[in-house]
Amino acid sequence: MTTATVILAAGYGTRMKSTLPKVLHPLAGRPLVEWVVRMGESIGGRRPVVVVGHGKEAVQRLLGERVEYAEQRELLGTGHAVMQAKSHLRGQAELVVVLYADMPLLREATLQKLLDLYRQNQSQGRLAAAMLTIARDDPQGFGRVIRNGSGQIEKIVEEVDCTPEQKHIRELNPGIYCFNGDWLWENLPKLQKRPKGEYYLTDMVEIATSQNWRVLGMQAPPAEVYGINDRTHLAVAANVLRQRINEQHMRAGVTIVDPAATYIEATVQIGQDTTIHPGCHLQGNTVIGSGCEIGPNSQIIECQIGDGCRILYSVLEYARMDRASEIGPFGHLRKGAHLGEEVHMGNFGEVKNSYLGPGTKMGHFSYVGDATVGKNVNLSAGVITCNYDGKNKNHTELADDVFLGSDTLLVAPVNLGVGARTGAGSVVTQDVPPGALVYGVPARAPSRKNEVDHSA
Repeated sequence: MTTATVILAAGYGTRMKSTLPKVLHPLAGRPLVEWVVRMGESIGGRRPVVVVGHGKEAVQRLLGERVEYAEQRELLGTGHAVMQAKSHLRGQAELVVVLYADMPLLREATLQKLLDLYRQNQSQGRLAAAMLTIARDDPQGFGRVIRNGSGQIEKIVEEVDCTPEQKHIRELNPGIYCFNGDWLWENLPKLQKRPKGEYYLTDMVEIATSQNWRVLGMQAPPAEVYGINDRTHLAVAANVLRQRINEQHMRAGVTIVDPAATYIEATVQIGQDTTIHPGCHLQGNTVIGSGCEIGPNSQIIECQIGDGCRILYSVLEYARMDRASEIGPFGHLRKGAHLGEEVHMGNFGEVKNSYLGPGTKMGHFSYVGDATVGKNVNLSAGVITCNYDGKNKNHTELADDVFLGSDTLLVAPVNLGVGARTGAGSVVTQDVPPGALVYGVPARAPSRKNEVDHSA
């Protein structure tokens, strides 16, 4: 039985008080609409059809060719929005699932149960739709589910149209449906414009029952159909997703010391036996290996972290740490930073667009930018690569086993050969040969008259 999904994403979302379209607001690492598109993709069938309107160009840039697009030029209600998908889907799918782009908490298992309910009852004939319902005290603006004396769903009444008695009904309609495709496209044109000038998709239920077609209801967990209308709703949804994400990692073998104080986006991967301490923010397509110790109070954005690494009170952005390297406290890896295996980077250090080779030690209060550093190099406290001359970024090259004294300044471009050394406070403006010692301002090799005879 072929299935298609229609995702309604055309609204203004004015209660968000934002220039960003509501469906593009980020939530646990993904825009709202991305969560719902993934849900549509999970049930198989053809590509979802996303009904766009306000902010359509931005939505299209985000989703690209993953979906088809139907445009709702005039925002005339949910029924009118679904009508825009008719040319895409009529005759193309036996089942049409309707989802809202501002409901990111729906689980795949719940949606699959709704589809199963429809399929299991289809053989009895005249089944127009299966829909989710919820029971809770806070209606959140949802319409009321009206049942007849036999307990069958008869119609949906929107909250603004409810009588005082109907407002006391606690079975609510979150607006998620699985429709008989042929019946839907044949009957959508029968919707009547409401006094506010809109066509309500909810009226399809009453159209169905008036034709003696059945509409089935299935109760869903209330937390899964939480609609996001403003930023307070966004925060509630973020908390729910954060809990789900953290639980998923913990069940997979990750220790999260305080889940309530740990923020991991849905796109992050973490290996077994890694420990995440409180106050950490793990974001983007970050991959963390096994046996690591992260935090407390570290932010890691779009980074690759190898096995056995240690990160303490530090910020990492678009960077890489290889096996058993460590940073912090209060270190900063900027874009393009790469720490090789077993690199140690002390407190208040910063690396940008540079590679530090295996076994290198970088002391505290140091900065390395636009540099390539070899193996087993010692960068003492206060070492700085002076990589910017006011116009250009210049490169520094340090070969293996270089030893830099405290407060050495490397004025790029400059190269230091294997085993080269500098004295404390040196300002290096020229290349240093392998094995040579330089010191001073500017740094030079010691003259013979200043050499000390140690043979006596």
